[in-house]
Amino acid sequence: MCDCMICERIELIKKGENPYFVRELSTGYVVIGDQQRIKGYTLFLCKKHAFELHQLDSEYRDKFLHEMAIVSEAVFNAFKPDKLNYSLLGTGRGLHMHWHLHPRRAGDTPKPGPVWQLGKELLDEKYNPTQEELELLKKQLNKELDLLL
Repeated sequence: MCDCMICERIELIKKGENPYFVRELSTGYVVIGDQQRIKGYTLFLCKKHAFELHQLDSEYRDKFLHEMAIVSEAVFNAFKPDKLNYSLLGTGRGLHMHWHLHPRRAGDTPKPGPVWQLGKELLDEKYNPTQEELELLKKQLNKELDLLL
């Protein structure tokens, strides 16, 4: 296996060992973000190890984008933000494409702008959800996915 954090996370999902796993779709996996500095932060991990959309065949790519839109609608409905921020990343260890969905609310960052301005604060372990909080987030998101799928 390649040295890829997303592939490792997907393997944990397949083994039933990823507590952040919400749901499997045909092109990806929905997971709650490890840290919840931005409440409702969700990721959609592409099943295929690719780092650019154009690397996917057109049928798979179209389905991946369609499913991401469904996931984003479910995130919006579940967590009631003012706005969603979307980031399609594939950087870091492994270059594996994955969507970051940040439900944004007025005043959630010190100044208007992307969540990335928070730097390391965004990944601070003090924002890890408790088991109870995590289960509630997953339940809320699953409920909305049920309505859309």
